[in-house]
Order: sequence, then C-alpha cells, then structure tokens
Amino acid sequence: MLAGESFNKGIFLHSVMRQLLRGKIHRATVTAAEPDYVGSIVIDQDLLERADIWPGEKVLVSDVDNAARFETYAVSGKRGSGVISVNGAAAHLVKVGDRVIIMAFELTDKPIPSKVVLVDQGNRFLRNL
Repeated sequence: MLAGESFNKGIFLHSVMRQLLRGKIHRATVTAAEPDYVGSIVIDQDLLERADIWPGEKVLVSDVDNAARFETYAVSGKRGSGVISVNGAAAHLVKVGDRVIIMAFELTDKPIPSKVVLVDQGNRFLRNL
C-alpha cells in the first residue's frame, strides 16, 4: 500500500492530499528589508494569530508591486507594531513600501476554511475576507 491508501474489504481506498490555503495576510506593507539578517520574515504577532500562521512556519510571499515570489519562514514580531520585515537573501527581492501577500498552506485530504486577513497601509487589521 502507498501512503494515503487504506485497505477496506479487499478494496483499496485512496485519499488525495492537497495543499490548501490556510492563512493569508493580504497586501501588507514591507516596513524593513534586512539582507544581513539570518533570513525569515518578521510579522506582527497579531497578524500571525489572525491568519493562523505559526512562528517557524514556511510561508509563500508574493510582492504585488514587482511580481517577485519567494518562500521563507515566519518569525513573530512585536504585537501591534505593524512590522513586516523581509530578511536575508529575500530582502533583495523587495523594497520598503512594497505591498506583499503572505500565505501559509496546509496539506490535507479534506476542505478547510481559509483565514484571510486584510490590513491597512500601516499593517493594522481591517477585516477578514
């Protein structure tokens, strides 16, 4: 049997695992780009919690202003600070003031709800989408 398969009365049942969007911070503004930092993206703790993104979790970041896309991992920033700091090599792909979309995914065999967070220009929570 393969991973994700089960045997039920002589019949193989296969469950398809899919990567679904679990959390997204929509159009956050980059507040810092630090190429000499050890990597990651620092995100205001309030936004991490609202989007159900964990510190250390892999995220996909898409820059709305220049179309760059990259993966990194989330680091918790000071709650209420509005910080969105892109660090390490990825800092060369953005500039302060760029708008980014930060996404986390979940591998699952069932539909899941997505927590999509819209922020203002200061990276303060506006509403869930």
